[in-house]
Amino acid sequence: MAAANGSSDLYSEMEVDAFRRLFPLRYHEQHLLKSVRPDARKLGSARDTTLALGAVASAEGSALAKIGSTTMLAAIKMEIMTPTVECPDEGSIAIEFHMPPICSPLVRPGRPAEVASVISKQLSDTILSSGMIDLKELCLVGGKAAWMAYLDIYCLDADGSLFDAALLSTVAAFSHLNIPVVSLNEDGRIVLVSEDNIQLKLEKQPVNTEKRKLKLNSPPFSLTCLLHKNYILADPTAEEESIMETAVTVVLDSSYQLVSLYKPGGPVHAHTSVIQDCVALAKRRVKELQSVLNEAISDMEVE
Repeated sequence: MAAANGSSDLYSEMEVDAFRRLFPLRYHEQHLLKSVRPDARKLGSARDTTLALGAVASAEGSALAKIGSTTMLAAIKMEIMTPTVECPDEGSIAIEFHMPPICSPLVRPGRPAEVASVISKQLSDTILSSGMIDLKELCLVGGKAAWMAYLDIYCLDADGSLFDAALLSTVAAFSHLNIPVVSLNEDGRIVLVSEDNIQLKLEKQPVNTEKRKLKLNSPPFSLTCLLHKNYILADPTAEEESIMETAVTVVLDSSYQLVSLYKPGGPVHAHTSVIQDCVALAKRRVKELQSVLNEAISDMEVE
């Protein structure tokens, strides 16, 4: 009898899995009618989120961010550059988002994913427009030397809400960033001071005498929502994104001020009331992400 029940349960599971594969939209809509999703989340709930700072030992700043299965690794390398004539007292930031084939079966070797360049541009625009980083803090000697921060973000698992996870890893990596010590050499040039010589008496006064943190002003966080009929789904998975194609990404800073709103097309119209609902969900999510970031920073300080 027990064997018969076991066979019945297995057959039932196979039927559900087959229905999910053959009729994915109907499968998800059956869950939406009950205000729940296949992974048991409520429609407005995000997945579990974790952060680990200092994930890359060779980088000046790094972080590993996970939202559900979506995983991002961000690393910052600092180099000295000559500032531009237009902004002689400012440094620069270059952001590149990478999607290696390991992150998704949809990404083919030798063919860069189209979404990668889009997310790179979104991240750059968001960081600069949010005012999180004062580029003047990256200046070393006005008109002569400044920092160039190269941020590379690698998507290790692409299971939806890629921009949200990439932005979280970006903010976390800059929170972890330690700006290196530099000094003037005999030729009057700015050079990095190695760890071995950092305690030695320098012939000339260092430009910055010790590693320092970069001050961050109201870091931005984001929440992507899917719109389907009258439903709003927060933090979608890759499966949900492939089925329900209308997405809205809301970016708020830590003071809950709107930084940007992004809706890349889709068949569902985003009316004012829908946008307001998405912003309300984003405000709640910002509070959650701030808590996750603060906890990661506290853990790093304890270590």
